[in-house]
Amino acid sequence: MDNSFYIEVGIFQKSHIGERICGDVFLSRKVKEENRTIVVLSDGMGHGVKANLLATLTATMAINFTAEHKDVHKIAEIIMNTLPVCSERKISYATFTIIDIEDNGQTTIINYDNPECIIMRADEEFKPEWHTITLETIDKKGKELQACTFKAFKEDRIVMLTDGITQSGLGKGKYLLGFGLENTQDLVISQVKTHPDISAAKLASIIVNKAHSNDEYQSKDDISSAVVYFREPRKLLLCSGPPFDKEKDDYFADKVKDFRGKRILSGGTTADIISEKLDIPIEDTLEFDDPDLPPISHMKGIDLVTEGILTLSKVSGILERYNERTEIGKGPADQIVKHLLDSDEIYLCIGTAVNVAHQDPNLPVELEIRRSVARKIAGLLEEKFLKEVTLEFI
Repeated sequence: MDNSFYIEVGIFQKSHIGERICGDVFLSRKVKEENRTIVVLSDGMGHGVKANLLATLTATMAINFTAEHKDVHKIAEIIMNTLPVCSERKISYATFTIIDIEDNGQTTIINYDNPECIIMRADEEFKPEWHTITLETIDKKGKELQACTFKAFKEDRIVMLTDGITQSGLGKGKYLLGFGLENTQDLVISQVKTHPDISAAKLASIIVNKAHSNDEYQSKDDISSAVVYFREPRKLLLCSGPPFDKEKDDYFADKVKDFRGKRILSGGTTADIISEKLDIPIEDTLEFDDPDLPPISHMKGIDLVTEGILTLSKVSGILERYNERTEIGKGPADQIVKHLLDSDEIYLCIGTAVNVAHQDPNLPVELEIRRSVARKIAGLLEEKFLKEVTLEFI
């Protein structure tokens, strides 16, 4: 089996009816120096702000301890000994599922009181061997968590759930005993068989929306699903700004010509260099889809050609504010954002020659130089969206 893959992570949630804040919390982190990916889904007791705070505490501890300790028993012991316990019901305030993925595909899952993860190998369910971790500390004696370890391969998927999904529809209609894990498994298998390339976010949304419909769109609990999808990486090259040394123009052009993936040129001078070196004419347009930015241009073989620093500054702002409810428009910056979010391995090739146009004192004070904007975009893509980013200044 081919084990070269990109890890796509998608999350979708619905809050308890009448609540604006979801009591389930999802966190993800890429430990870059170890090439590990860690994701956590926690369900706080109850709903609303209190549940969210409890789940946030749990998820934060889980992701931090997992990043520091690789032994599953140690992780489980630290988290369970730290979690507060309800004085009346004598149960922990939050459940959690942790997935820790190493660079070779070795995957460990620890689950405490969330529904069992659904694991797909291509379009069939994969059943790893689960084992029970029993805690022996005095105040947590007898507490049990479930854990498994397996090697993931390309086209594997891991579906994380909170009980808002398995208990949806409880007590009425078709699912008197709740939708249950088996029905959720059948739904996942059906979707993957019908849509083999379905994205992590899309699959998570289908699962959550099905549970929401089971509750007649009046959800009695917070509903969350997160999906981890191991797949072929999608690559993108974004070039902006002329090289500091004009002798590097050929290198710049060859990088664009030889790249296997989507290509974006951001900046008039950038496009002029590529046009001249690769003998590709530039076709300007009057497509004013964003009143704040110049229109896009077209070049054969290039996926998108835009203005430079103003557009990239807006890209940075959109990425910073982006959440699952963000609607992406049709303007040049929006189009770049869409390409970035649809890609996995992103190469930013940034020229460092000073453009005299940017010394105009009439430009906005907050306008950052290209190098700073590029670093900010790279940071957001890595930390917020778990993209693999290579940033090169020339």
